[in-house]
Amino acid sequence: MPRKTDGIEFEIHPRPTKGEDGKPLLYVRPAKGMKKSFRDLDTFCNKYRGMRPGELQHAFDVVMDVVGQWMSYGYRVETPIGSFAPKLKLLGEHTDPKTIRGKDVIYAGIDFIPSKDFIRKGGNNREGFRKSLGPVGNSQMYNETMMAEALKRSMKLGYTTIPEFMIYSGLKRDSAKSYLDSLCKGEHPHLWRVRESRRWLYFPKESEHKE
Repeated sequence: MPRKTDGIEFEIHPRPTKGEDGKPLLYVRPAKGMKKSFRDLDTFCNKYRGMRPGELQHAFDVVMDVVGQWMSYGYRVETPIGSFAPKLKLLGEHTDPKTIRGKDVIYAGIDFIPSKDFIRKGGNNREGFRKSLGPVGNSQMYNETMMAEALKRSMKLGYTTIPEFMIYSGLKRDSAKSYLDSLCKGEHPHLWRVRESRRWLYFPKESEHKE
């Protein structure tokens, strides 16, 4: 059967939780590299939507200026692609509303709710989906033999670090840290770790030293 060559290419990645068979449950997301720059957007709109070069940039600059100003006053601003509003965060733990003052609240980002029309246009996929031929992301994390070899190779200085282990394991930072930390736990840990400046050093258990 010929391989499907159209549609949205997706990658498969493992979740932290496992299924009934003991293997990690999976999730999908668009393949890496599927990205368009603002220059691509401006060029496309100039060529196919009748906009002058730079006109789109100017429009975005104006929208960011005005919408940003209105949000700074606390407004939710509705647009054709969705609505924008400031996110707020309460510092500390409070149970009594009377104890909360303005100094206890900070700005925590932007809340964006896409419009129904924008969701519909973004999901207007006529070509279906196709699986990436690349390996399942971080799936090697569950291959004990592969991870043991990667750990051994990364210990060339007698210890390893998260960036060093990433090189040999092929794991992303969070997964590499999670794996190394897991080896420091339990009744019979394989590693111990110590903080040095802004990094963690992981040593084999046989060279045990308290953190």
